[in-house]
Amino acid sequence: MKNKSLVSINDYSKEEQLRILEVAQEFEKKPVQTILQDYVVASLFFEPSTRTRLSFESAVNRLGGKVIGFSEATNTSVKKGESLRDTILTIANYSDLIVMRNPVEGSARFASEISPVPIINAGDGANQHPTQTLLDLYSIQKTQGTLDNLHVALVGDLKYGRTVHSLVIAMCNFNTTFHLISPLELKLPSSVKMHIKEKNLSYFQYTEMNEVFSHADILYMTRIQRERFSDPLEFERIKNSYILHKDMIANTKDSFKVLHPLPRVNEIDIQVDSSEKAYYFEQALNGVYVRQALMALILGLR
Repeated sequence: MKNKSLVSINDYSKEEQLRILEVAQEFEKKPVQTILQDYVVASLFFEPSTRTRLSFESAVNRLGGKVIGFSEATNTSVKKGESLRDTILTIANYSDLIVMRNPVEGSARFASEISPVPIINAGDGANQHPTQTLLDLYSIQKTQGTLDNLHVALVGDLKYGRTVHSLVIAMCNFNTTFHLISPLELKLPSSVKMHIKEKNLSYFQYTEMNEVFSHADILYMTRIQRERFSDPLEFERIKNSYILHKDMIANTKDSFKVLHPLPRVNEIDIQVDSSEKAYYFEQALNGVYVRQALMALILGLR
């Protein structure tokens, strides 16, 4: 994996993904080290982010590295009209690795093709979010003791949800049964369902959430994303389609866990937070260990 960019979860094989999870376990045991003390990581966020940006920066800082970059494009030369190409080629001179989020689908792939240093895609529009997928895999493995033969229910914005797209593609390597719950307008795209079909796996589509609780191992909640809608009226009509309440998960499996890539708006009632089946804040913490592992492997330090 040394010097190998991560743009799509498909860029890494199943074996490489499992290797990242294995190394993440090592960093969870010892998250503070100095292996990045001679390295500079550029954090380029052209789109707002809290968890992804700060967990990457936390991961670098805990390993003794330096972070440069920006958290919004309005404070950069992009506002003056500088192209993405020129931004990447310039900042690659100042860093050993670039972490980038950009609202334009395909931007991370373009960056990886021109950059002399590795690129990690921290989200490109509604396309993919591979590092979120890796921490999701790590969270599922920790809570279930396996990644194989699970029933995974995904709820909410399956059309524009880049975290959902990447997770479905990755979980196709593990004989997963998928339960897809969304409004008709936000169904999982055919291009993503094709990955399920190619692996001859089963998937079921629903518009109601209560049909999946009895057999799900993982309930992966997502918010309806206002920023992905060009029509505000359409957003207003479906924004509250699914709200999870604590009593709804009372009779689920003992190992059942609720995940969410965050941020949440109101799709998970705060009373759920006190349930032992709520795992989304621990899931966010797992992102630090997984991103430490990923950077260490890309930089050839593991």
